[in-house]
Amino acid sequence: MKTQNELRTLLRSIDHKGYPAYKSLAGAWKFDRYTLVIDHVQGDPFASPSSLHVEIPHSLAKFPAQYYKEDCCRIALQDYLTRQVSKQFEQYNFKAKGSGKSGLLSISRCGQAVLERSACEITDSGLTVRFHVGFPAFGRTINAGELDKILFDFLPRCMENSLFYGRLDAKKVESVVFLAQDQEAVRRILREEKLVAFVANGSVLPRKSGVSDLPLSDSVPFTSPESMERTFTLPHRGEIKGMALPEGITLIVGGGYHGKSTLLEAIQMGIYNHIEGDGREFVITDDTAVKLRAEDGRSIRNVDISLFINDLPNKKDTARFSTEDASGSTSQAAAVVEGIEARTRLFLIDEDTSATNFMVRDEFMQQVIRRDKEPITPFLERALELYGKAGISTVLVAGSSGAFFYIADHILMMDCYRPVDITQRVKELCQGHTAPRIQAPGFQVPEFVRVLPAYRRGQHSGSRRGDCRHEHMKVKSYGLESFSLDKEEVNVRYLEQLLDSEQVTALAYLLRYGLEEVMDGKKTVRQVVEQVGQLWEKEGWKPFCSSYIPCGLAKPRIQELYACLNRFRG
Repeated sequence: MKTQNELRTLLRSIDHKGYPAYKSLAGAWKFDRYTLVIDHVQGDPFASPSSLHVEIPHSLAKFPAQYYKEDCCRIALQDYLTRQVSKQFEQYNFKAKGSGKSGLLSISRCGQAVLERSACEITDSGLTVRFHVGFPAFGRTINAGELDKILFDFLPRCMENSLFYGRLDAKKVESVVFLAQDQEAVRRILREEKLVAFVANGSVLPRKSGVSDLPLSDSVPFTSPESMERTFTLPHRGEIKGMALPEGITLIVGGGYHGKSTLLEAIQMGIYNHIEGDGREFVITDDTAVKLRAEDGRSIRNVDISLFINDLPNKKDTARFSTEDASGSTSQAAAVVEGIEARTRLFLIDEDTSATNFMVRDEFMQQVIRRDKEPITPFLERALELYGKAGISTVLVAGSSGAFFYIADHILMMDCYRPVDITQRVKELCQGHTAPRIQAPGFQVPEFVRVLPAYRRGQHSGSRRGDCRHEHMKVKSYGLESFSLDKEEVNVRYLEQLLDSEQVTALAYLLRYGLEEVMDGKKTVRQVVEQVGQLWEKEGWKPFCSSYIPCGLAKPRIQELYACLNRFRG
């Protein structure tokens, strides 16, 4: 391996040459306390910045082994270190001058949730931290003096101050790890005691604004109804009290603007751990939970929606239903079945974003439109058996129909952001009213043997014809809206549990691998997705990337990978 002195000599030798001469810097260089690897050099100063990473052995980083032995601790420590590097970079960003992106120093920007990112990985051998640097230039001529500042002054300071245990606040590092262990303890309790969610007393659920995930100051702290309050003993925090939602069907009701959707949104994001100070540190949800909603216009491919929709007037087969332009009801029916296929244990539904005719049909409407003329079996009539026979619970926000009261095991009324358990009172009221039909015959969980045809490049969007497996499909991602593979777009804007654009980029890489390497026209959808997921768990990012692992990927859940495959029109 070449030394840092050799790098400096080479750098000076290419000063004032054309920008492409920077490519000679690619490779590994040994510094005093770490190895610097230049993975990819940008083509010109206005292109995407260069990709670099540093490798630090545990013998030098010196983090206690117990801080990265468990997955939950390792991921939390990786997240913390990424944040520390980001803070350091802010001090030096664009301090080196030049044209275009010259002097840029960047790493993943972490939000309120703790995600596993390619930006920082802790393995048995040490730490790997990936980031971007804009190599400086005068116009399109190399400015070696400014890059020298970055590589031999700015970067060593940033690395030293953020990635070595002895330079960090030991109590803060400990608190990050201890919080992760406490959060994992709550998740373990949920599984053991057949609970689907926990919301700690004192949690701050409202967010600052529609475009900010920061907690809202001066908001009403969450307080559990006494009847649903549980006390858990955690390894570090000790006793913690809050509302525990059991398996089954939980209904959330209340007046407008009283906090129904706010509570549901907190629960739906409880699939992730959150950082200290977020307010939702102990809002913990079954990590397989799937938020359902209507999604007009989405693609559906060979999904058995006969559990909900049958006897269409056009005689279309709903046991193998396909469309390029789904309606609200067919899209939500498909989402339920796809969620079952993705092995969810909890559905989360807000009536405001659902197809009304899919959710419920009142008695008067059923008198006007006879049942034999209505092809839709509403969710109301399937929810009980979804739990009883498929083991899938439901948390539902409702405000327009009292029919849901008859299927709910627990009913919460939000009153000025405070939940009140009104189950007993509502059940007594139900006895004075005629009960609607709440169960339909013929419930049967579909057999998930769905096989999609192998994807062949060139059949869509003007791509070159042929299999072309030797050349990866081109990936582009567009924030939280969508990504494309060879110009074939996958819309993800309605996958509400995605919270970071880096997850979308990662989904593009994972789906590309599934299409190119796994989907052969014989494997079922489940086999394809689970093979990709198992490979990630075994080998991490490497199999899904071309020549190097880039900064800018965040691990999505397997449920979102199912959702993207189901939305890929190719």
